[in-house]
Formats: sequence, C-alpha cells, structure tokens
Amino acid sequence: MPITYEEIKHIAELARLKLSETEITKLGSELAAILNYIEKLKEVDTKNIKETSQVSGLSDVWREDEVKNWNRVEVIAALSQGELENDQLKVKRIL
Repeated sequence: MPITYEEIKHIAELARLKLSETEITKLGSELAAILNYIEKLKEVDTKNIKETSQVSGLSDVWREDEVKNWNRVEVIAALSQGELENDQLKVKRIL
C-alpha cells in the first residue's frame, strides 16, 4: 500500500517529529512495508479461529475483604508504630 510523501510529513507533524528528507524517505518505505503486511494478514481466513484475549492461562485473583477483630494488645502494638491522625495510623502517601 503506497504512502505519499505528504502523508508521511503529516504523520510526523502530528507526532511532533522533526524529520530530515532522508528520514522521511526511509520512514515512507518502512510504513509502506508495515501496511502491506497488514493487508496480507487481512487475507487470512480466521472464521473458524476462536477469539483469545490472552494465552498465558493467568487469571485475576480476587478475594472478598473481611473485617477481622484484633485483640487489644495487637491494636496497641500496631498503633504505636507511627503517628496517629483521627484515631487512625497515618501512613506515607503512595502515588
């Protein structure tokens, strides 16, 4: 699938890339090769192929939150480990 010089310049402009004439020419042939490969992939018959979202077999692991009552000694030990704010242990912010 041919791609024009103007299209390459436009794509580079959208990506805020400053390309030399040599880079534009090289990029043009590389993009054309990629687009040709995509066109070739479109010819493959995938009607009987099952869709997959991932192939590793991994899955998310979830658990329900459970409220557990601590005994008083454990509560005092936990709360003595740092600064309190509104009767809660203040921890560093994680962003």
